[in-house]
Amino acid sequence: MVLPTILPKIAAHWLFTFYRAARKLRGHAFQYCRSSSATTTKPPPPSPVSPAAKCTVVFPDAADKAVVFGFDGALMRSAALFPYFMLVACEGGSLLRALLLLCAFPLVWALGERSDAGVRVMAFVTFFGLRPRDMDLVARAVLPKFYMEGLNAQVYSRLWLPARRKVVVTGAPRVMVEWFLKEYMAADVVVGGELHVVRVGRGRYFTGMLCGSGGSAAPALKHKALQAEALGTDNAMADVAVVGNASQLDHPFFPYCKEVYVVNRESTKTSRLPRDRYPKPLIFHDGRLAFLPTPSAALAFFLFLPLGVILSVIRISIGILLPYKISFGAGALFGVRYRTSGLRAPEPGVKRRGVLYVCTHRTLVDPIMLTAALQKPVPAVTYSLSRLSEVIAPIKTVRLTRDRERDAETMSRLLEHGDLAVCPEGTTCREPYLLRFSPLFAELADDMEPVALDAQVTTLYGTTASGHKWLDPVVFFANPQPAYRVDFLGAVPREWTRAGGRAGAEVANWVQRRLGEALGYECTGLTRRDKYMMLAGNDGVVAK
Repeated sequence: MVLPTILPKIAAHWLFTFYRAARKLRGHAFQYCRSSSATTTKPPPPSPVSPAAKCTVVFPDAADKAVVFGFDGALMRSAALFPYFMLVACEGGSLLRALLLLCAFPLVWALGERSDAGVRVMAFVTFFGLRPRDMDLVARAVLPKFYMEGLNAQVYSRLWLPARRKVVVTGAPRVMVEWFLKEYMAADVVVGGELHVVRVGRGRYFTGMLCGSGGSAAPALKHKALQAEALGTDNAMADVAVVGNASQLDHPFFPYCKEVYVVNRESTKTSRLPRDRYPKPLIFHDGRLAFLPTPSAALAFFLFLPLGVILSVIRISIGILLPYKISFGAGALFGVRYRTSGLRAPEPGVKRRGVLYVCTHRTLVDPIMLTAALQKPVPAVTYSLSRLSEVIAPIKTVRLTRDRERDAETMSRLLEHGDLAVCPEGTTCREPYLLRFSPLFAELADDMEPVALDAQVTTLYGTTASGHKWLDPVVFFANPQPAYRVDFLGAVPREWTRAGGRAGAEVANWVQRRLGEALGYECTGLTRRDKYMMLAGNDGVVAK
């Protein structure tokens, strides 16, 4: 019942918007022609440009000053807005919404991607009918990764860090950037366009309409109110403003700035911020897209997607139907890159209870890749697995209950019958970090071998915290060239097992460090609960 309620209001608003846009375009055309004809008879008077706007000094002294940053093109290396609208449309909405936004890009390009009209078109297609809760999840779990990778290292290091008060002005809707800027960057104030929200029944939805202009603050924040909100007092002025281009000087905030500097665009090409200098470690993020969806990249993605689905079905079928010795070559023929090292032949004549393979957890297909390397089926224990993944899995999967005593009994019984694979992190992590290892595995077996698993993708992530988990294997194998690395690190020394007098937590920490060193990952004390509370707003336990 959402459409019958809000559609008439939206239609009336957009009719009025297009009328104003037509008048504005007509006025610009007339002004351009008049200026062109005037040059043949009399040179036009010079336009009154502020001396600050002419200044090309990139790095003023910002120590202990109130600094206003333009987000698009100044704090960020790129001034493009479309990729981030595409991320919201795809991750917060659907592939259909993302496709509609891509189809609307020619209109956006004609109007100007950073113009008021262009921002309004992107905002309407992206946010119409979207729930604020979905936008909040995207703002917390998806956008920070791409914003962090797009930060301008020089502006961040030389201006952002020494500034006393940090005010950020963006041409995008404020909800897209505020969480990142306040949680990761410790910004004091974020100024941007405001989105209309309507309540229909018990739900709240965006209408896709912006209050005021897309590139400026809401009317309630203009002039004195804007000054008081951002600078903390009615009489103060910002010491320095840093913008990406001179067109951003039209924003109503900049009259309150003593000095305005324009970032040199050439200096931003090689000023990517290294990971070790991030304001906060980027450990968890969600969403399916593994690339920044610029218009050309998004077009290539949608053109490849049908072929990717076909390749995914073929690759999964190879793992299910073909013998292990043949599946390697067949998978490589269809673009799956696979590398294994450190595998040792079993000692002849030695009967063992069963080897516990302790693996890092990157995707749901970790145990399958381990099985392919060993050339024999190895059962795996898991906390949560969709019915589809369970049905198509070529190995035995056993569900754990998160009841310590019952899980210990289950794993001991499986080890009595042979080898077993376990991922003690309890959940996946995409970045080069290892989560805390549960010590349960170390209390059940002394014959253990750490296995370093790493998965690489270029287009789509094969894991999710808030999306459809049953699609994880399908999505992973839909990448153009999914890659896996399997490194066997040898048996855990006896002195580092329970039999050698070590506690279970000591053994788990030793194995975690050993795997972290092999992969070049940093060990953390974060858990599955920490991940899901941040990315999905729950503790990661699925109710029966």
